[in-house]
Amino acid sequence: MVEFTLPKNSRVTEGKVWPAPQGAQNLREYRIYRWNPDDGKNPRLDTFSVNLDDCGPMVLDGLIWIKSKIDSTLTFRRSCREGICGSCAMNIDGVNTLACTKDMGEIKGSIRIYPLPHQPVIKDLVPDLSHFFAQHAMIQPWLKTETPAPDNEWKQSREDREKLDGLYECILCACCSTSCPEYWWNPDRYLGPASLLHAYRWVIDSRDEATGERLDQLEDPFRLFRCVTILNCSKACPKSLNPARAIAELKKLMVEPRKI
Repeated sequence: MVEFTLPKNSRVTEGKVWPAPQGAQNLREYRIYRWNPDDGKNPRLDTFSVNLDDCGPMVLDGLIWIKSKIDSTLTFRRSCREGICGSCAMNIDGVNTLACTKDMGEIKGSIRIYPLPHQPVIKDLVPDLSHFFAQHAMIQPWLKTETPAPDNEWKQSREDREKLDGLYECILCACCSTSCPEYWWNPDRYLGPASLLHAYRWVIDSRDEATGERLDQLEDPFRLFRCVTILNCSKACPKSLNPARAIAELKKLMVEPRKI
C-alpha cells in the first residue's frame, strides 16, 4: 500500500494523456504521479508513451526522455545514474527502488511511478526528506574518539573491517524507511531502518570509543524497539542490504551492551 501526505481533501485524479510520438512503433506506457503545489489542483496521473527505440532501458531513462521530448515540467531527482547517489528513489510498480537501476523489462504492463510513500510531496516525484536526514544526523554518523588521534590513520584489523560489510554501503535513498509501516505511523519517534542501520555501523566500529553513549541514545520505547520485524525494509533495499538484521543486532546489544 502506498500512502502520501497531501493537502486536506485531495484525491488523485486522471490526468492528461499525452499523444504518442509520431512514427514510433516500439512504445511503452508510463503512468506518472503529478502534483504542483502552486496550482491548487488535485494530484493526477498523467499518461505518456515512450519510444523505446530512442531511449535507454532503465525507468530513469524513460523519465529523462519524457522530460526532454514531451513535458519539460515533469519534476524528479536524479544524479549519478549508477545506483550510488540514491537521488532517484521512487515507488515504481508498487515497490520502492531506484529508477536508474530498475529495468523497464522487469515490469509488466504500464510503468506506474509515484514518489516515495508517506512523505510530504514537494512536487511530482520529489518527496521532502528533511526529517529523514535529520534523523540520520541525530545518530551522529561519524567516528567519535577520546584517544589522541594517531599521526596517520586509525588502524583496524581485517576481521573488524569485515564487520562493516553490508552496512557502510547504504546510500540513504530512503527506500527502506519509507516502506516501513512503523515509520509511517511514528515518524517523529521511530528512527526508521536507514538511521538504525547507520547507528549499528558506528556501534560496532572497533575504532569508535562512544559505544555506550550511542546505545544510551537508543534507549527509548520508540527509537529502536518500535521495530516489529515486518522486513519490508530489507525487501525494498536496492543495494540488497539487510536493515532488519542490523536492527535485531542492535536490540541484542541493548540487552547486554557491555559484550561488544
